[in-house]
Amino acid sequence: MIDFKNDIKNYNFKQLNDSIKSMDLIKISSDELVILLETLKNDKRKNVNKLGEHIEKERNKYFNEVKRVNSLYAFDRIFSKNTILAGVDEVGRGPLAGPIVAAAVVLNLEDLKDIIMYINDSKSLSSSMREKLAEEIKNRAVSYAIASCSNEEIDEFGISYCNNKIFLDSISNLAVTPNIVLSDGYKVKDYNGNNEAVIKGDTKSASIACASIIAKVYRDNLMIKYHEAFPDYDFKSNVGYGSKTHIEAIKRIGICKIHRKTFVKNFI
Repeated sequence: MIDFKNDIKNYNFKQLNDSIKSMDLIKISSDELVILLETLKNDKRKNVNKLGEHIEKERNKYFNEVKRVNSLYAFDRIFSKNTILAGVDEVGRGPLAGPIVAAAVVLNLEDLKDIIMYINDSKSLSSSMREKLAEEIKNRAVSYAIASCSNEEIDEFGISYCNNKIFLDSISNLAVTPNIVLSDGYKVKDYNGNNEAVIKGDTKSASIACASIIAKVYRDNLMIKYHEAFPDYDFKSNVGYGSKTHIEAIKRIGICKIHRKTFVKNFI
């Protein structure tokens, strides 16, 4: 480890960069950071100067993210007030194939040190980040539950009915009974408990954001498995949505057993 309090001119860029990579730049104290940045910025080498600028930028980016995620938890605490809160969200209203899936999540909202970093609207995250976060959410949540309705149920009862049903099912399958449920977009019909609808809730509420992530990961992985059985429709890429490849396959070979007949009637 290079001591940045001393002269660094005898170290090349790779040595400096490798030493910095071995540090935990998030946990480094403000005083130590000032010394590190000043040393790098005052060096005569431009690539070393840029290394300092990069460190400062990344550290600021991280703490802005901490602030954003804390605001999601703070939003939920407005409603929870030392009671049990669940967030619920769905994925898969619009696809031509596959189920609609919902998740309900109860987080520990009181421990400020227990926040799950980088949670957000699932659609704004990369697939690899969603996968990583889904596991972390499931491991750290007080409780979570996933519910779904098949394409057959969607055809028989309609998408709105199924959407509401999986909201109810995911909430009722939680290991704890929430005192309040925050739902994304609109209230849950026929729910007897306290329920608040939050417009664009997956960008405002930590619990709803977590629900959106595990619901999407669950459904996406299910559609990837369906791709193995029905590769012509490219489900691994479109996860059942009406992509050009998907629609062309429907027109060419017809539908398979997981298609929503009421959704694809204009293509067959």
